[in-house]
Amino acid sequence: MNLVIKRFDALTTAELYAILAARVAVFVVEQQCPYPETDGKDFAAYHLFYEENGAILAYLRILDAPEGTRRVHIGRVLTTRRGCGFGKALMLEALTVARTRMRADSVYLEAQSYARGFYEALEFTQISDEFLEDGIPHIGMELTL
Repeated sequence: MNLVIKRFDALTTAELYAILAARVAVFVVEQQCPYPETDGKDFAAYHLFYEENGAILAYLRILDAPEGTRRVHIGRVLTTRRGCGFGKALMLEALTVARTRMRADSVYLEAQSYARGFYEALEFTQISDEFLEDGIPHIGMELTL
């Protein structure tokens, strides 16, 4: 298993294909949620993933902070092998990247409501009421670094 941390322009075509395939498999097919997966935000992000023999085991992206802020946004968090600790390990790597490479002072994410406990264990706190995103209940959460 290999940890990969790359900006969009450094991804190989095979890596990008594997990332998009994993995101579609989890968010569109498994969750039965048709939405436009390619949203244009990948260009301004770090892409972190664990891969093994070209297969994505866990993935997330960290979007650059908006101009004038130091608050980054983590999104598209997924694991293809649940219960193995890949999600937690990758989130811890993401927090290190946010702190050291991106100089962030806080991290925001929109968690699916069922995953609240997972993010709270990483010291995120809920900062919004529940809302629907593509028909799935979510909450805004933040962590001060």
